Amino acid sequence: MKSSRLVRTEQFEGKRLKSTRILLVDDDASLRSTLSEILKLEGCDVTTAADVPEALRYITANEYDVLLSDLHMPGAGDGLTVVSAMRHSNPRAVTLILSAFPEMDAASHAIMLQADQILVKPMDVPSLVVAIKERLRLGVPDVRTVESVADILERTIHSTIADWFAFVEAEEKLMAVTMTREERVCHLPQLFIELLQRLRSSKAIGSKEIVSTSAQNHGINRRRQGYSAAMLVEESRMLQVSVFSRLQQNLTLIDFGIVLADVMTIADEIDSQLSQAMTSYVAESVGKIA
Repeated sequence: MKSSRLVRTEQFEGKRLKSTRILLVDDDASLRSTLSEILKLEGCDVTTAADVPEALRYITANEYDVLLSDLHMPGAGDGLTVVSAMRHSNPRAVTLILSAFPEMDAASHAIMLQADQILVKPMDVPSLVVAIKERLRLGVPDVRTVESVADILERTIHSTIADWFAFVEAEEKLMAVTMTREERVCHLPQLFIELLQRLRSSKAIGSKEIVSTSAQNHGINRRRQGYSAAMLVEESRMLQVSVFSRLQQNLTLIDFGIVLADVMTIADEIDSQLSQAMTSYVAESVGKIA
């Protein structure tokens, strides 16, 4: 594996792509065959994969200089899954995504946070070859760090709670109930502890909820403090917004191969906590009436 940008730049300054190891991933057989033959004429060592699982097997077993992958493919995963795997296995490989939807600005921005460049389909072959040569000449940024969602949340707990409190302060209905800041946020540290445990466990999404004494006590406390049920739901919604906003700010560090499952887990756990809080809230309300 090359150890510096200088080595990579010198290696690919020539007119040909001699000995460049390329992994080409696309479900279109004719496109794979055509591109592969042309790149081989350029001197490349080309490996082709028809889908994400096949590409992942190659990435695990071999080293490549370039990943050239279609964004949209049938079956499990997509081009971003392949890019994330390549970044883990060989962070100095150039990663290029082929996409037929350049007009999707938000999606393109997210893609660019993972891949080195987006190439618009259909693309003429000479332009593709030039793009590969230019990206190899430029090299890649210093080795990119990838963090798990759990690690990002753990190191941003205090700022996420601050974000959440800012949302609460801007909501007149919630602020109409008089409380200190400590009374408003005291349930969150334990909630985050349980959320991190959930992310790092193998518990399936949607399975029977783990009993949370903290969530149950939160429901009781909010009832005694004067919250309505709608207020309890609203502050939970604000928490999800705060968590996902914090992840958005760290998007360049997240492994796209696992982020969807982690996002679903976060939503599932926060909803589970809300469900338990609401159950104890209702029980406390019935007790007050009785």
